[in-house]
Amino acid sequence: MSFSIDENGYYGRFGGAYIPEILQKNFELLQKNYLAIIGDEGFQKEFHALLKDYVGRPSPLYLAGRLSEAVGARVYLKREDLNHTGSHKITNCIGQILVAKRMGKTRILAETGAGQHGVATATVCALMNMDCTVYMGETDVKRQHLNVQKMQMLGAKVVPVTSGNKTLKDATNEAFRDWCNHPADTFYIIGSVVGAHPYPDMVARLQSIISEEIQAQLQESEGRNYPDYLVACVGGGSNAAGTFYHYLNNDRVQLVAAEAAGLGVDSGESAATIHLGSEGVLHGSRTLVMQTSDGQVIEPYSISAGLDYPGIGPLHAHLAKSGRAQVIPITDDDALAAAFELTKLEGIIPAIESAHALAALHKMQFKPTDVVVCTVSGRGDKDMPTYLEHFEKF
Repeated sequence: MSFSIDENGYYGRFGGAYIPEILQKNFELLQKNYLAIIGDEGFQKEFHALLKDYVGRPSPLYLAGRLSEAVGARVYLKREDLNHTGSHKITNCIGQILVAKRMGKTRILAETGAGQHGVATATVCALMNMDCTVYMGETDVKRQHLNVQKMQMLGAKVVPVTSGNKTLKDATNEAFRDWCNHPADTFYIIGSVVGAHPYPDMVARLQSIISEEIQAQLQESEGRNYPDYLVACVGGGSNAAGTFYHYLNNDRVQLVAAEAAGLGVDSGESAATIHLGSEGVLHGSRTLVMQTSDGQVIEPYSISAGLDYPGIGPLHAHLAKSGRAQVIPITDDDALAAAFELTKLEGIIPAIESAHALAALHKMQFKPTDVVVCTVSGRGDKDMPTYLEHFEKF
């Protein structure tokens, strides 16, 4: 079975480009040119120079000794939290803004939930001297206020969105509306492996530096370039796509995705899209969507702003439905417990999104010799108000 995208932008039966007519030209132009642009020697040279000297890559692969003892396996943490701006998002944003420049675009749009993608986009727009507008749900503006302040300091216009449940889905809707009104000069930097083709593939390719680094780092530390397990959280799924990318066809590696179960998969307050979703179209691609029988999107819930999304990237829908990836639902309490555990055992405060991946380690059975890589997709600075609110409980 193939886990690569086909010429029409599908992973199996998931993907494609379901887009309004006004954006057809933009997408066709991007579809025709993105592979050539990304593959160009000049692009690669500029991209990798910025990753090294500006972002600080490669991000470390850290053998977490005390966590390994607690889990019962050799657990490595892929430290995306140590990148400039504090998450994996900066890698994708640098890649996309370089694509935008080569396509002659002068204005950048983005959506954000947890705020990390918004901060990363605002950062690269400051670096490249480009106009930046970031849409963010009003709910997320309140719970991620520090990131809002960072975006504003970086020169971005942050637009609070008051429709729906005022989170990531609604921010994405408004960003698409803006793009429809300004198709000629605007490039939409999508924050995950979601949206219409070619965004899922383009973002996955840019983030694949994560698994490329893991291969080299494991070879050095373990004498082999693959782990037994790869674990990452999924909302849209960009950090997971980057973590899995070079291992998709390596059957020796078990892929594990942790999704946000909120108060519980069957609680009615959840964002466990793969467990609860059915096939539908959301934000330009056919994927798994939390929806009613007549196709109305069900509002998701998670304590994590970055995982609070009613869809999933089409690659992850394909990996789950084909059985290539194991998907573990993680509740708010599971994630909080894992965040406090990592802080106490290793002195690392993870983003609450990343804590979902860490919590999955306790839902699995390992052998002491198993090599496990868990991606810490972001740092926990932005989540301190949430952590302090629950400090006494844990």
